Amino acid sequence: QVQLAESGGDSVQAGGSLRLSCVASLVTVDSSCMGWFRQAPGKERERIAHIDIDGSTTYEDSVKGRFTLSRDNAKNTLYLQMSSLKPEDTGLYSCAVALRAWDCPNRAYNFWGPGTQVTVSS
Repeated sequence: QVQLAESGGDSVQAGGSLRLSCVASLVTVDSSCMGWFRQAPGKERERIAHIDIDGSTTYEDSVKGRFTLSRDNAKNTLYLQMSSLKPEDTGLYSCAVALRAWDCPNRAYNFWGPGTQVTVSS
């Protein structure tokens, strides 16, 4: 079964940086579209970034210019580089993958990882 494993979450001060990793098993990151989600305390999970099969990326407005997606095909890993972190970035960050190309335009992900916690203090 497809598995996604996130890591890299930590507690940091506002203005700091973190890099989250999402290691994929039984699916290749460079032939799949994937997304990063954030669930803040007491709020619903929201998609904050998406990467298509061709490598094009989109970001939610609140993270645009501060967060960057990248892939390491050799390690089969998707990264989320986060900088200029704010307290409102606090939450559980999880990655997701769509197994079928035709699910990508609709962001219809099939699998999510368990997540990694990011806490940003002011």
